Amino acid sequence: MLASFSTALSALTADETAINVVGNNLANLNTPGFKDTVVSFSDLVTQSLGAGSGETQVGGGVATPVTLNQFSQGAIQSTAGPLDAAIQGNGFFIVQGPNNSTEYTRGGNFQVNSAGTLETSTGQPVQGWTASGGTLNTNGPIGTITVPTGTLTTPIATTSSTVSLNLNSTATATNGSFSTSVTAYDSLGNSHVITYTFTPTGTANQWNYSASLPAGDATTVTPATGTLTFDSNGNLTSPLPTDPQPVITASGLTDGASDMSITWNLYNGANGTTPTVTQFAQTSATNAVTQNGAASANLSSVSLGNGGQVLALYDNGQQVVVGQMAMASIRNPDSLIGAGSNNYLASGTTALPAIGIPGTGGRGNVLGQSVESSTVDMATEFTNLIVFQRSYEANAHVVTTVDQMSQDTIALKQ
Repeated sequence: MLASFSTALSALTADETAINVVGNNLANLNTPGFKDTVVSFSDLVTQSLGAGSGETQVGGGVATPVTLNQFSQGAIQSTAGPLDAAIQGNGFFIVQGPNNSTEYTRGGNFQVNSAGTLETSTGQPVQGWTASGGTLNTNGPIGTITVPTGTLTTPIATTSSTVSLNLNSTATATNGSFSTSVTAYDSLGNSHVITYTFTPTGTANQWNYSASLPAGDATTVTPATGTLTFDSNGNLTSPLPTDPQPVITASGLTDGASDMSITWNLYNGANGTTPTVTQFAQTSATNAVTQNGAASANLSSVSLGNGGQVLALYDNGQQVVVGQMAMASIRNPDSLIGAGSNNYLASGTTALPAIGIPGTGGRGNVLGQSVESSTVDMATEFTNLIVFQRSYEANAHVVTTVDQMSQDTIALKQ
């Protein structure tokens, strides 16, 4: 009869554990990236009573339940948070836990602290690669991602420019001159206006050009001059892509910047063979201008892009990749141990994590300005809660019944 007590008590303990698990799941219903936990029950070894064909086996109750994390894909929700990120597919973000331990998480609510460290909402530094000297090397070891804060970018001197435009094929030498301009930058970040002037030569399909900086910007300014020749279809035939491209030079800049040499690229495209200047019977007009320089600028904001890129946006409109988040692929994620703060630790049975860039090596992709919802299903959890409650009540009734039987047995002696 005492065995009945222990059997029922084991069930009460197991049901209590199961209800605790359900409560934890429901508590994290809105935790981004949270994975629900299920309870696995197993019976204890049975006792054999009697011998031979009439042998009777009586179970010893239920063992302590085993909890298993279910790493299924949660729903992806778009957010307005520039530092939110969601994993679509397999893998984990890597963070640095207490005592420099390595932890893993699917939660994608990140922030940047005052030192420029990218960290989780609970303060664990996110691991990956940080750009150094404008170069991002993802082949080296991972470390804490740090973004620049409160610093000016180094100016980038303009060395090339492109002007996409059309020259009117009906223009004449007396009234067909056309001009456009591009703003370039020197090594100190000061701006200079390059003026491009096109004038019909009087010969069909030919235009003279001149591209120059203002004479007062430097001691010596050498403009780029020459002739553009088009075929009968309005396509540029001279200079050719293989010919030297026009170059504008300036030395002895009045602001003390380094000398400038700016190549005007008349061709672009994948192979650099697509003309940027055409001659059709349309009004002469500029379609687009580009140049590769930039003035110094202050950091405006930091955001996470698709693929786990950490992007810095500066107040001059320049966007720079300053970091790359790393991702770990784990073959048996159900072996991970919860570490709190929505993080997990590797256990003794966890396969060695494979670390790399999102979207490679079987790792999932990272979506910026999104979060992965919790995988907890409220209907399932409430159903489990009712089942475990009924089980607890039933086993509690077993205890009271056995207790009554014990009292009756004791009464037999009286």
